[in-house]
Amino acid sequence: MVPTTASITRLSFVPVLRVERILILGMTPLAEQLVREIDRRPGCRHIVVGVLDDVVPAPDHHAGHLFLGHLCRLQAVVDELRPHRIVVSLAERRGKAPMSALLDSYVSRGVIVEDVTEFYERSTGKLALESLTPMRVIASGKFRPSRFQRAFARILSLSTALIALVALSPLLALIAIAIKLDSPGPVLFAHQRVSAHGRPFTLLKFRTMQDGRARRSEWERDNRDHVTKVGKWLRRFRLDELPQFVNVLRGEMNLVGPRPHPVSNAELFTLVARNLNELTGTAMSCYALRLIVRPGLTGWAQVRYRYANNLDEEIEKLRYDLYYVKHLSPWLDLRILLETIGVLLRGHVAEDAASADAVTAVGPATARGPARPFGFLRKVSRTTEA
Repeated sequence: MVPTTASITRLSFVPVLRVERILILGMTPLAEQLVREIDRRPGCRHIVVGVLDDVVPAPDHHAGHLFLGHLCRLQAVVDELRPHRIVVSLAERRGKAPMSALLDSYVSRGVIVEDVTEFYERSTGKLALESLTPMRVIASGKFRPSRFQRAFARILSLSTALIALVALSPLLALIAIAIKLDSPGPVLFAHQRVSAHGRPFTLLKFRTMQDGRARRSEWERDNRDHVTKVGKWLRRFRLDELPQFVNVLRGEMNLVGPRPHPVSNAELFTLVARNLNELTGTAMSCYALRLIVRPGLTGWAQVRYRYANNLDEEIEKLRYDLYYVKHLSPWLDLRILLETIGVLLRGHVAEDAASADAVTAVGPATARGPARPFGFLRKVSRTTEA
C-alpha cells in the first residue's frame, strides 16, 4: 500500500537537531544508493521524506515505501512536506523534469535544488561512479591538481618524511630487532606497486608475516595465521608502513594519497573499475583517474573505509580515492592527516584489519632488484606479503 503524504509528514518531523528533509525526483540506481546510505548512517542529518517518479517502483524496491506519486505532483508535495532540498535524479530530464514547479520551489519557497551526483558526493565523501562520464571529468576541471596543490603536497611530504626518519630512527631500530628475534627472515619486504601515471616502484614495509610460507590465496584474510606475533602489533598500529618514508623521499609516494596497488593488479582493476553510466549506458574506465596523483602513506579511503578483502570492497574504496583526487586540496590533506593520527592512536584489531595492500589477485608479484634504503636494514624480503 502506498503511504499518503500526511503519513510521511508525520514521520519527517522527528525531533532531531538540524535534520534536513530531502525530496527526490526520480529513482535511478544512484538515487536508490543514496537512500540506502542515508538509512544506514546513524545520526545522519538528512532524512528522505519522499520520492516522485513517473514509474511506480516495484513492491520489493528498497525505497518503495517512500513513493508519493508522479512528477506532476511536485508542487503539491512541496506545499505539504516543505522539504529543504530537492535532489534531481531523472534518467531522462528533457521534457520530463517539472521545470516550472522546480523553479517556483527554488525562487518562491527557497527550496535548494541539486543534482543527485553532487549531493551524493558531498553527503557521503565518495564519487558517484555510476554518473561519471568523460564529459563530466573534462568539464569539472577538478581532476587536474594545480601546481600549488602539487607543490604543497610535495613539500609537506618531504619535510615530514625527513623529520620522521630522524626522529623515529630509535623506534625503527627496535622494530627491526624485534622482527629478527620473533621469526627468521629479513626485516623488510619489497613489493612492486604502481605510482602516479602507472609507473612501477618498489614499496618497502616491515615484514609482518612468516617468511617462505606458501599462501593459500592472494587475499590477506586467508593467510592471517601466517602473521607473526610482532607483525600483529605492527599492523594494528600501522607501524609496518614506516619504511615507506623512504619511498616518499625517493619521490615515489606522497604523505597523503590513494594507497598504491600491486603492479599485478593494475590490469585487473582497470577492467573491473569500468562503470556503466546509468544515463548513457556507456562504460568508462575510472581506474586511470586514480593514477593522476602520487600514492600515499595514508589517504581518504584509509580513514573513511575499512580494509578491502574482495573486488566489491575495492570498488567501494575507489569511490573514496576518486573523491580525493577530484577534491584535492591542502585542507583535505591536513584533515586526512589529523584523522590518521586518531586511527593510529586507537589502533585496529587484526581480525578486522584485512589489509587492502594484500589484494594481489592475479598471480604472484615480486620485487625487482635490491632495496637498501638505510644501513641497519640491508636484507629485503621479496614475498607477496600483505
